[in-house]
Amino acid sequence: MKLLVTGGSGFIGSAVIRYLIAQTSAHVVNLDKLTYAAVPGALAAVESDPRYTFEHADICDAAAVAGILARHRPDAVMHLAAESHVDRSIDGPSAFIQTNLVGTFVLLDAALAYWRGLDGAAKEAFRFHHVSTDEVFGSLGMGGRFTEETPYQPNSPYSASKAGSDHLVRAWHHTYGLPVVTSNCSNNYGPFQFPEKLIPLITINALEGKPLPVYGRGDNVRDWLYVDDHARALWTVLTRGRVGESYNIGGDSERRNIDVVEAICDLVDDLAPNPPGTPPRRSLIRFVTDRPGHDQRYAIDPSKVRAELEWAPQEDFASGLRRTVTWYLEQQDWWQAIRGSVYTGTRLGLGATTPVKG
Repeated sequence: MKLLVTGGSGFIGSAVIRYLIAQTSAHVVNLDKLTYAAVPGALAAVESDPRYTFEHADICDAAAVAGILARHRPDAVMHLAAESHVDRSIDGPSAFIQTNLVGTFVLLDAALAYWRGLDGAAKEAFRFHHVSTDEVFGSLGMGGRFTEETPYQPNSPYSASKAGSDHLVRAWHHTYGLPVVTSNCSNNYGPFQFPEKLIPLITINALEGKPLPVYGRGDNVRDWLYVDDHARALWTVLTRGRVGESYNIGGDSERRNIDVVEAICDLVDDLAPNPPGTPPRRSLIRFVTDRPGHDQRYAIDPSKVRAELEWAPQEDFASGLRRTVTWYLEQQDWWQAIRGSVYTGTRLGLGATTPVKG
């Protein structure tokens, strides 16, 4: 199989490509624009593999996308390219609308033309896998979990742009017959995550003795999914999922944000202890003004993907968090280079009128 992965240089996309090269016989073409969030070094292990090819392109560039499809003749497309940070979407929503909505439309249009030109078995086997988020469903109260039938109710510019892209994919299937599958995942974490996200940000700040910002009261709840488990799930959905269906992928690991932050503090204290007499890292926690429109709780019901496709996470949150924190402590050169050039660790998502570079 030859697979076109969009956004393959990002956090989740790079994990998918590492999995595909290591665990399958697939040939992979990585189409990536290389924005600020492209992960340095995340694909170093596969870059010299003959089954890996990189194409530097923007999914909003129709000619470039059509040319890549024509040259490489993939058997499937896995679409992960997206602007993904909620805080950045608050400060600068335009990039999210352009990439997540317009880019998905351009990709769908090109994929449809390409698919229509295939013959026989190749046309029957082709798949377009759209990778999305649980944030499209909005905010849960104290009970219940998101299922594939949960109505969409996005509350941030990011989630609204992803909801729109989900609807475009559904429309291209029902109107034009494009063979699609969709997956919606919970919060990913793991090695190589860009340090603007909660777990790497708190880990790095704790190690450096800087304040640990927690939005509001820290009682917002997220369901956490280790990125390698997600990569395996995406391959399973692509190769075994039913055309036209969507699958919710979650880690069964709900945690309040404050509990995640405190767990990270304790791990850093254990793995990189301060000198005797130094206050524990929990003393660095600072409650800050909440994110505008902050969703209270997300929780995924993964029953469908478990029952139909026999997928389940292999990493529980305690072991996955320890692996992740250990990785950031051991890879200080990696995140220090990012902190020194691309993202300084400053607060985003305060509703600035122009995009914030970080």
